[in-house]
Amino acid sequence: MEKEKVGLFGRLRAGLAKSRENIVRGIDAVFGGFSAIDEEFYEELEEILIMGDIGIHAAGAILESLRHRVKEEHIKEPALCKQVLIDSIREQMTTGTAAYEFESRQSVILIIGVNGVGKTTSIGKLASSLKGQGKKVLLAAADTYRAAAGEQLTEWAHRAGVDMISGAEGADPASVIYDAVKAAKARKADVLLCDTAGRLHNKKNLMDELRKINRIIDKEFPGVHRENLVVLDGTTGQNALSQAREFGDVTELTGIILTKMDGTAKGGIAVAIQSELQIPVKYIGVGEAIEDLQKFDAEQFVDALFDVRADREDAV
Repeated sequence: MEKEKVGLFGRLRAGLAKSRENIVRGIDAVFGGFSAIDEEFYEELEEILIMGDIGIHAAGAILESLRHRVKEEHIKEPALCKQVLIDSIREQMTTGTAAYEFESRQSVILIIGVNGVGKTTSIGKLASSLKGQGKKVLLAAADTYRAAAGEQLTEWAHRAGVDMISGAEGADPASVIYDAVKAAKARKADVLLCDTAGRLHNKKNLMDELRKINRIIDKEFPGVHRENLVVLDGTTGQNALSQAREFGDVTELTGIILTKMDGTAKGGIAVAIQSELQIPVKYIGVGEAIEDLQKFDAEQFVDALFDVRADREDAV
């Protein structure tokens, strides 16, 4: 188990290399470039945080916490602020104890997101992870508007070793969900993972579709635990935050899957999303392999971003 944890942290650390270079190098430059903690010092730090896609809201909250701690603990030297800053960033990213409640209950999970963000891949990886925990998983291919979506999901179902319910191309997505719910109940599935259409250009249609899907689940599967997870592409930075807001207007979001973090210098967006929207990041994608979709752990994320464990190991 310890070996697995080290492996997961190593992949997370490697996946955040570009973000670390972008954010931490700038922060270290500020700490090394000032001899006193003054207003200019705070302004420089805030600029670095915002440029690292941590965002104005989160940067403000982090700096407010930092100012409070500096005053309370009578810190005089900028270099002594680094750990305080790291702690302040970590405070913005807690997911809460109920983030993975669906793993212990019979659940229906709607996966939402625009095309191209890694939605289908995330469903496949999540299905594989849940299957590995001994769960009986069923997929519903309710993105019936994009021909490739069903084919991709079929491939992932085969790879994960789980069953899938699908409909004809262009079929009513709600009818696919209806069939999938019936199948999930009949087969006593632990988790029903539902792919949905990735459209935002016409929010009325999307809203109507999601409402219809929700009515069917409520009617046919009363009492089942529900999750609405939006998949966001980490490489898009602040655009990902905008997408989360738009989908939040359409349906109640319970969590976020943040993908492609290994290909971006904008890893700070994970901080911005949780701080600004108060929606927990539940999974983070840091590579192509199935195991590279990891449960989000705020402490591990910040340690990997700042290379904290490596620093500790070097000091030993």
